[in-house]
Amino acid sequence: MDYDAIVVGGGHAGIEAGLALSRIGFSTLLITQNLDTIGKLSCNPAIGGLSKGNLVREVDALGGEMAHLIDHSMIQYRILNRRRGPAVQAPRAQADKFTYARLAKETLEAEHNLALFMDTVVDILLDDHNRLVGVVTDRRHTITCKVMVLTTGTFMEGRIFIGEYDASNGRLDEPAAIGLGSALRRKGFPVGRMKTGTPARVRRSSLDFDTMEVQDGEEHMMPFSFDYNSVDRPALPCYITWTNENTHQIIRQNIHRSPLYGGKIVGKGPRYCPSIEDKVVRFPDRDRHQIFVEPEGVGTEEMYLNGISSSLPEDVQHAFIHSIAGLEHAQIMRPAYAVEYDFIDPQALFPSLESKLVENLFIAGQTNGTSGYEEAACQGLMAGINAAQKLKGEKPLVLSRNEAYTGVLIDDLVTMGTQEPYRMFTSRAEYRLNLRHDSCDQRLTAKGFAVGLQKQENLERLQEKLAKMDAVKDLLRARRLQEKSALQALRMPDLTMSDLVAYIPELKAYEEPILYQVELDVKYEGYINRQDRQVSRFEKLESLLIDENLNYDAIDGLSAEGKEKLKKVRPLSVGQATRINGVRNGDIAVLIVHLDRGGRHDR
Repeated sequence: MDYDAIVVGGGHAGIEAGLALSRIGFSTLLITQNLDTIGKLSCNPAIGGLSKGNLVREVDALGGEMAHLIDHSMIQYRILNRRRGPAVQAPRAQADKFTYARLAKETLEAEHNLALFMDTVVDILLDDHNRLVGVVTDRRHTITCKVMVLTTGTFMEGRIFIGEYDASNGRLDEPAAIGLGSALRRKGFPVGRMKTGTPARVRRSSLDFDTMEVQDGEEHMMPFSFDYNSVDRPALPCYITWTNENTHQIIRQNIHRSPLYGGKIVGKGPRYCPSIEDKVVRFPDRDRHQIFVEPEGVGTEEMYLNGISSSLPEDVQHAFIHSIAGLEHAQIMRPAYAVEYDFIDPQALFPSLESKLVENLFIAGQTNGTSGYEEAACQGLMAGINAAQKLKGEKPLVLSRNEAYTGVLIDDLVTMGTQEPYRMFTSRAEYRLNLRHDSCDQRLTAKGFAVGLQKQENLERLQEKLAKMDAVKDLLRARRLQEKSALQALRMPDLTMSDLVAYIPELKAYEEPILYQVELDVKYEGYINRQDRQVSRFEKLESLLIDENLNYDAIDGLSAEGKEKLKKVRPLSVGQATRINGVRNGDIAVLIVHLDRGGRHDR
């Protein structure tokens, strides 16, 4: 074999997969079409956000890289939903996109087990047992490997659209990866089409910020990574403006020129991040839509118009952008466009992200139908970890829904599939109180250490942090405040840890993050205990394991639809089976009886 592992793609999923495999100790080749676009922030130059910030911190706790990259490139930091409960709060940082991409490439180049190669993969090689053994590239190289992680993003058979113009691109003026999608179709993979889009970029000096609302970040930037205590970076503001009725009228008059409504685009777009023409059509009663005007970096004039992605012709884009307050004289440096691309139905994957059709092939990122850098990164990391586990002959690491947002995301994909670009939301996580962004290290550091990605010193640092938290709780139990312990008093909604510091000076010896996490643990203890009881019931069903090769046709009593759906997904537990659309409660009862009669599988 030429390499132990090959990673296809240099986006956010490919970065994490390549680093994971090489850091665990396997010779790895990362093949990408352009070495100069590794880690490129194709759309919004920001990392994190609601639930997405949790994913970034989970990647970090497991030993991934995304948090390090944003901590060294952020130009604004905010905690979203600060006025709401901690389960739905999340960090978000605006990035200097050029610094982020440069650091990503430098990090890959620094790994001695990782080689980079610029070419396009057009086919995969299989042995007589339908196991992946290598790839074929556009320049006719045949490169062999034991495992592969496929992370093609929006490039597999990609096509961009700007009004009547379209081109074979994965990003504006960047060639699509042609050939691989067709090759996978011929091999029986369930390949479909999806669509996403990006807004225009405009020149900062041509904008009128006096008519916009300034949106500053937090005074103190905080790190995403648990490896750091602080961030020292230059800070830039963002701005807010709004569309208006004139904007909407221009769009309505030209809607027939949109490839989205003219039938040229067949792929389903993201419901939660629609284009501006889609917003105008779907919400005719709305008289305005919010636009965030965001810097793309310290050393560039380009500003990102977050909220008005479009596939309308460039003359229409000029007209509607210039109708917006503050953008009347905006110089458009890059037009908005839509991109349509091939994806693989994620129901064709095991929870390890290994293909059910081809052994040793792992698939991650937008290739699985997701949308977003963070969703891609966590999948890439898990695919890389499990490809390494496969090479070691060890069982895969599968995160449960009660352990991580990453577990929720992957379980949603492989169990229910997706008909549109999947985006992570806090509402998708039924146990989100246990999945706070500040507790990711407690949940996942040991797992990262077990697979060979986390360092011993990070495990020791976590143990020290837990010891400090226990010491703070003991201190609060020992002090009395008006007939109750300080710990009991802290459960009161109006009392904060900052208030207690005035009464208990010994608390000043502990770092602010320690005190904050103790405060959250105490205030939400009752809710968490209730959720833990729900988790216990969930885990009972997850513990009823199913052989992936179970013959559902031989089980009497299953509905026809239930058999069809169970055979397609091939769930590995009864818990997973309960989450398959179309599988009824009666089917689950029949399945449990069958397992109790001897059909149970010991994983």
